[in-house]
This record gives sequence, structure tokens and C-alpha cells, in this order.
Amino acid sequence: MAGTDEIFSRKGRILIRNALTLSGKRDVSIDANGSIEAVGDTLSRKYDQDADFVIDAGRLVLLPGLVNTHTHAAMTLLRGYADDMPLQDWLTQKIWPLEAHLTGDDVYWGTRLACLEMIRTGTTAFNDMYFYMEDAARAVDEAGIKAQLCYGFIDLSLPDKREQEIKATERLVSHIKSMKNPRIRPAVGPHAVYTVSPEGLRWLAGYSSEQKIGIHVHLSETEKEVNDALSQYGKRPPQILADCGILTPGTVAAHCCWLDRDDCALLGRHGTYASYNPASNMKLAVNRALPYQDLRDAGVQVALGTDGCASNNNLDLFEEMKTAALLQKYSWNSQTLLPAPEALGMATSAGAKALGFGNGRIEAGQPADLILVDRDAVCNTPLHNLASNLVYACSGGAVRTVLCQGRVLMYDREVPGEEVVLAGASKAAHALVTRAAGT
Repeated sequence: MAGTDEIFSRKGRILIRNALTLSGKRDVSIDANGSIEAVGDTLSRKYDQDADFVIDAGRLVLLPGLVNTHTHAAMTLLRGYADDMPLQDWLTQKIWPLEAHLTGDDVYWGTRLACLEMIRTGTTAFNDMYFYMEDAARAVDEAGIKAQLCYGFIDLSLPDKREQEIKATERLVSHIKSMKNPRIRPAVGPHAVYTVSPEGLRWLAGYSSEQKIGIHVHLSETEKEVNDALSQYGKRPPQILADCGILTPGTVAAHCCWLDRDDCALLGRHGTYASYNPASNMKLAVNRALPYQDLRDAGVQVALGTDGCASNNNLDLFEEMKTAALLQKYSWNSQTLLPAPEALGMATSAGAKALGFGNGRIEAGQPADLILVDRDAVCNTPLHNLASNLVYACSGGAVRTVLCQGRVLMYDREVPGEEVVLAGASKAAHALVTRAAGT
């Protein structure tokens, strides 16, 4: 059997023994390909001798890996750079001017930092839209995490700009496919109805269908977005997307705060996923919470996202689960809306299905994207109700071990190479701000 120091580099079979799950005590056997081959309460008798590595999880809680369905990962470099400002001032005076100085190297280090933060807080897959995404793909590849990546397509209804965005999208998709890494999937990324022309939206829809890849879009984040769409097109944003072919079962629509019931029904008919980003939307004061009950009634699967670190300011999905549940209860005046088990489902199974990374459950045949949480942590003491503690009491700091596709990325809070990532990201952030200040 391999020693502890070899667990990060080795390939082979892993047995997780005596873990507490939402369904009781379980053993989990993981094959050399990174898939769950068996789940049960007495597996150690059969698989113990064949395992290359055994994780004794007697004091740990086993969960599916969390999935972040809306990020701009490299914006970790902007964490804390501009806060507590009106939205338009925040964008025009701070964020956009700084982003104009981004380089591919910045995006690489920002994404490496994001991957590190997600691993340390139990996230094993994420959905990302940004720029210089070939460099983001390199970061994801090295980190060992899963991601669906898209280039943020913004044509501003300018034909020449649209051609540039089309070429950038095609380059990224071709690049990711050439990597032949099953952990990294390409998608198309229409930014929003107010930044992408109908012509651009239709091209993206057609290209997505042709390439058999997903779609990642911002939708109805603010009341202004809805009112402007009605004024310009005579339609609400979801109808514009539907008419252009953007709403599909492979689409993740982020924010969705200002949907009405007809909008929710439209998403439901098209099988589109909604990504709920409560912390970011509260911080940016969009003045309405995602209408969870209406979406659920319409059959829409709602997943969870953090948005970027410039508007959150972290990537901790445990924190996001709590915020998600509390915001729904407060906004819609219902103590029973979005209970803890549903919040867990948002962060696990709904997200995994939205991105095409399995069903986000601990069962045979599924990818071994798993996390182990400290049962003896203060947040889990006492343990009257496991789901309740995980959602309302825990933070990502309670996560001890993380596996993605059967590969151990963090073991007992150790992540190999963490110091290099922190130093590289800090250096890149400082250089970026210095360049921007010199203009």
C-alpha cells in the first residue's frame, strides 16, 4: 500500500472507509480510472487488500464535490481592489480600467489562485467566463480541477467587433478540444443581451449546436437590463435569448434575479439551468433575489455560483449555500423556502448536471469527485442534523480532503505547490495594479 506522501502523485485504487454520509455510514471504492466502482457499508472486507491507498474517514463526512456554476476565476487578482461603491462607478472607474491591462499571464495566475481557493473549500468543478481563456485552461489543467470554460463574447452590435469575438471563441474551443483533457470542457459565452447583438447571439447558438458544447450567459441580473431590453426590443431578456436559440438544456443562465413567472416558465420549457449567485447580487444591490419558488414550480433546476472575487469576495460555496438559503427566506418571507437539503443539492447534483460532469451523487459509475469534511470541527459540534450543519454552520475551512476524478488534490488540508501559487498570484496582482496606475 502506498505511503501518505505518495497520494498526490500516484494512480491506483482508493478505498474510503467508514465515512459518514447523508445516507449513513459508507465505504467507497474508487477505481484506477477515477470512477466510483462501489458504495456500501461493508466494502472494506472486499476491497481493502486491493486498494493502493486507504483513507480512514471514521471522523469525516463524505460529500460529492461542490460545483460553482458561475465564476470569473481570474478576478481573484481583483479581490478587495474596489468595494462598497455604486455599481456603475465600480465598473467604469475601477474594474473595467484595471481589466484593460490584463495579460494572459495575469489570467493564468488568477485562475491558479481561484483553483487553489476552490480546492481548499471543497469545490471540484466550476463554470468560467473571462478573457485569455487559453491561459485559464492551462491553469485548470495544472491544478487538477474540472472546469467548463468560455470566452466572454461582447460585440456591442459592431460588425467588426463581432468578427473578432467569433474568432476568439473559435480559437478557444479549438484549443480546449486539442488538449484532450476530459476535465476541461469548452462552451460559448454570450455576455448578456445588452452587450451582444441578436446576430452575435444567433451565431453563438448555432456554433454551440454544431460543436455540441454548452452555453454560459448572464441573464436578468438587474431591473435596468430588463427595462432596456423592453425599450430596445419590445421583449424581456429571456425571450430575446430564446428567439436567438440561446436557451437550451446545455445553457447555464447566471443571476436570474429579475425573472417573472413567464420568464421562469420559458426557462423550464427549454430545460435551461439557472445559476443563483446570492452574495454577489446582495453586494451589488440588484434589489431582488432570484425567484426560487417560481423557478422550481416551472421545473427549472437551480444551481449555485459565487460570481467573481471582485464582487463576492471569495469562492467558498459553503458560505454561498447559507447565504442562498437565508436570502430566499428573507426576500420572500418564508421560513421554509430553500431548506438545507435543497441548498446542498444546488451546490452538488444540480451543478454537476448543469456542466455535464456526472450527476453529483455518491454512487457507482459516477466520477470520484468527492470531499471529506471534518466531523469534529466546531461547526459540526453537536451533530443533530448533518445537512443543517453543513449549510448553516460550516465554512469551507472544515474541508479536510478533496478528490477530483479520483485524484487527491488536497489531503488533510495539504495542497502541494500552494506556496508557489500564492507567491505567483500576489506578484501578478501587484504588477497589474502598478501597470494600471501608470497610465
